[in-house]
Amino acid sequence: MGGRVRGKVAIVTGAGSIGAGVGNGKASAILYAREGARVMLADYNLEAAEETKKVIDKEGGDCIAFRVDVTKADDCRDMAEKCIQTYGKIDILHNNVGTVEWGNPVEMSEEIWDKVLNINLKSMFLTCKFVLPYMEKQGSGSIVNISSAAGVRGGPSPSPAYSASKAGVIGFTRQVAVEYAAKGIRVNAIVPGYMLTPLQEFLYRKHYGTNVDILKEELKRRDVTVPLGRHGEGWDTGYLALFLASDESKYITGETMVVDGGLTMSVPRIWNPEGK
Repeated sequence: MGGRVRGKVAIVTGAGSIGAGVGNGKASAILYAREGARVMLADYNLEAAEETKKVIDKEGGDCIAFRVDVTKADDCRDMAEKCIQTYGKIDILHNNVGTVEWGNPVEMSEEIWDKVLNINLKSMFLTCKFVLPYMEKQGSGSIVNISSAAGVRGGPSPSPAYSASKAGVIGFTRQVAVEYAAKGIRVNAIVPGYMLTPLQEFLYRKHYGTNVDILKEELKRRDVTVPLGRHGEGWDTGYLALFLASDESKYITGETMVVDGGLTMSVPRIWNPEGK
């Protein structure tokens, strides 16, 4: 099915990975390029974006790396303008940037709450703010926003800011979809479940330590809560994003599509930082 987005131009925020391997954003960027799109690889960590660029360059794709802080309006404006200057249009906006911090409402500081909401939700408002005018002029476009299973059900860990921000992504997606449908612009959200990505591995090690046995046991415990019995990977999110960005989904907008192995149908397990 080669060429599913041939001729299109995509901006992927969070296109790099925090470590070795392939996360949701990196997988999506690679797949867009493989299927014929020209891709702007936007990331706060330019080196991470450059690593993704190396993969795409090696495969003969067309891409540029761009450093951006998506919580800042000027950066998002510059990102959109750079894409237009380089490729002449923007057909796909893939919002993948996200972070998580733990702590219940009593423990969490106001600064941490604001940080999570700014990165996870405000960033999508800002990218859309500066990309939508170009899509409106074209009379077409597809926006893919990455939410989380934590945004549609209670999570296993105390992370109210993360859950609130990811629920907000869904509400934001639906509202923008309604407002821009008549202008030929589709907006959809993806809800990933437990994905074994470089970021997820980093977070697991941050909270469970470097003890390999404890980490393996925790992964097994989480696998049990998933009806399919395992974690997903960045490619699972990427292939769904590719579908939503392509004309194959031309009659789909305002949807929240889940890729979680059935996780959101199951009962959440209480977070246990000791791994017991």
